[in-house]
Amino acid sequence: MNVLAIGAHFDDIELGCGGTLIKHVKSGDKVHIHVLTDSEYDNYDGTLIRGKDAALKEGKAAAKIIGGDLKRGSFKTKQLVYGVELIEYLNEIIDSNKIDLVYTHWSHDMHQDHNAIGRATINAARHIPRVLMYRSNWYITDEIFNKRFYVDISTELERKIEAIKAHKSEYQRRGDQWIDFVVNQNRNDGTEIGVGYAESFEVVKWLV
Repeated sequence: MNVLAIGAHFDDIELGCGGTLIKHVKSGDKVHIHVLTDSEYDNYDGTLIRGKDAALKEGKAAAKIIGGDLKRGSFKTKQLVYGVELIEYLNEIIDSNKIDLVYTHWSHDMHQDHNAIGRATINAARHIPRVLMYRSNWYITDEIFNKRFYVDISTELERKIEAIKAHKSEYQRRGDQWIDFVVNQNRNDGTEIGVGYAESFEVVKWLV
């Protein structure tokens, strides 16, 4: 099976569905990891927080841990817009890789880049039989993440955390609180479904 994980920035995919992707690789599936922006971003005062070269280096390290094939787009951070350009960009990725299953951002995520990608994916993946949306941050929105699909990642959690920590610049900035939040979230999702740790998804569609 050809699996596509779409993310706005380096680390989004690892946070939201890293364990699930590791599980796919273990099963022999081909995993394509596509990060749409160069992931360089500044603070509002112009202070550089993460450079694009560092982001790419860390992204490659994380993708190696997961076992996926990494590609980076050329969009700029905080400038993704839902519309024809983004939809067609995703159409080309999906068609050229003969994708069977897509993981993408939740379409109601607070971050504008995440939101735009989630909405665009629903359009671009209209012919794909299985599409799931993940969450990759901890901020509250005015919509509820309707998780109804779970993947047991109890045996993949350690490698998932290793992949997240590969983003050294973000890990140094955010600290262990970043990791603790993810582990607690995966533990809670696992408890809901009766396993040790799980990742949860909102279903766009799932063909059996």
